[in-house]
Amino acid sequence: MNPVIEHPLAKNPVVKTRSGAVRGSVADGVHVFKGIPYAAPPVGANRLRPPQPVVSWQGVRDALAFGPKPPQPSYPPEVSAVLPELASPGEDCLNLNIWSPDLGSTGHGHPVMVWLPGSAFQYGTAATTYYDGSRFARDGIVCVTINYRVGPEGFLYLGEGDGAGNANRALLDQIAALQWVQENIAAFGGDPDNVTVFGESGGAMSIGILLSMPRAKGLFRRAICQSGAAHPVISAATARRVGNVLAEKLGVAPTREAIAAVPLEREVEAQIALSLDLFTRPDPERWGPEVAISQTPWQPVLDGDVIPARPIDRITAGDSADIDILLGTNSDEWRLFLVLGDIIDQVTDEALAGAVAAYGLPVEATVSGYRAAHPGASAGDLLAALQSDWWCRVPALRLADAHAEHNRAATYMYDFAWPSPQFNGRLGACHVLEIPFVFDTLGYGTETLLGTDPPQRLADTMHAAWVAFATTGDPGSQWPKYELPRRATMRFDATPAIVDDPLSAERALWESVR
Repeated sequence: MNPVIEHPLAKNPVVKTRSGAVRGSVADGVHVFKGIPYAAPPVGANRLRPPQPVVSWQGVRDALAFGPKPPQPSYPPEVSAVLPELASPGEDCLNLNIWSPDLGSTGHGHPVMVWLPGSAFQYGTAATTYYDGSRFARDGIVCVTINYRVGPEGFLYLGEGDGAGNANRALLDQIAALQWVQENIAAFGGDPDNVTVFGESGGAMSIGILLSMPRAKGLFRRAICQSGAAHPVISAATARRVGNVLAEKLGVAPTREAIAAVPLEREVEAQIALSLDLFTRPDPERWGPEVAISQTPWQPVLDGDVIPARPIDRITAGDSADIDILLGTNSDEWRLFLVLGDIIDQVTDEALAGAVAAYGLPVEATVSGYRAAHPGASAGDLLAALQSDWWCRVPALRLADAHAEHNRAATYMYDFAWPSPQFNGRLGACHVLEIPFVFDTLGYGTETLLGTDPPQRLADTMHAAWVAFATTGDPGSQWPKYELPRRATMRFDATPAIVDDPLSAERALWESVR
């Protein structure tokens, strides 16, 4: 039975999902459906619990506008300045959006790409102009973007005996969305046997963890990690400490029932207060060492259940060895936060040394190594490079090495090096800069970050590589696989080129540390 109720070329096509029919729209030949629920609203009895099935509906549900985003604080000013949002928080936040070249496709359908937006595990929405999937649909891909819970709603953990269940509700939301794709995407023209997950920052880190999770097995065939890998997990003990602090801020008992009874707006206010407390008093005894160092209170939790062991260790042992992976980072990731936060010129040599020590590196040798790699750089420049490596580049290297070692599925590595001309060129190739090139959305509200004349040719190249990888597992463009010891890496710049082992010096500095 054809799930398309109206003709695919109709102005407002209607498609049957397992939960009910949805009405979308057509623009420039692309079929668009927005705000489709993949799980029940995580409120009331469902609050702080794993995602629950969608309640079926009668009639036809409009899918013409983005659904609400999960409850969360506003973006920090340095992020909101460059990443416009198109949705507000709301209860029915576990929703997704679809762009498809055609509906009810015969045969095997089109390749599917599912986007997990970045979030720092505290923010994030699928509703931003950067993530418009129409160019993927134009090129034969069914593109899906999802929302998932963040902050305490996604990661609060209070211990096994509090009735809260597991800590990793955000990851279970992502799994629920991928299960929805398996069950429904054929009705939108997609092939459920050819799904690629891709994401950036917290979304990429989530994918790094999904690669190691038993519950995610069989839900995707390929993975793309942009500026994130498989390292960000905290111990259950650390997660309990953070949960206890949140309960203190709320003035309630540290139990699921007590916190779930607090209005979401009040919880968000307490979350903001907690983050400020962490920033001003990063005491490892209060917060746990992982949170004190990262300054990120809400992270995936090593609970022994959803995340049974450290993800990078499971991947090293062979988990996901049969999944094709494309991953990489931007050359100057953390300059986004230090430049736009007006911090980079305030960093002293003493602060740089303190950061090096906090990361567990030998101070003198590390500072000397970074100065040699960045001649003439200020202490702030070196801190940006150090934090870029700690957060993104070294974890990506570890994931690439671990996956390539098994040599069962393909591994591809990239370095995005095109520098933004904005802010007097001080951003460099910073965090999130590659996203409009991947989605081919230059000019979709990207001028603040990219300027008025970013290189469309680079967007053509990157976007085509992502499409090719999702379609066949090979990004083409004479891009060799990442194999040891060569470590061939595609450097995306005004003129893309292959470089071998571009982070050899940094890799040596961080050996046995991260």
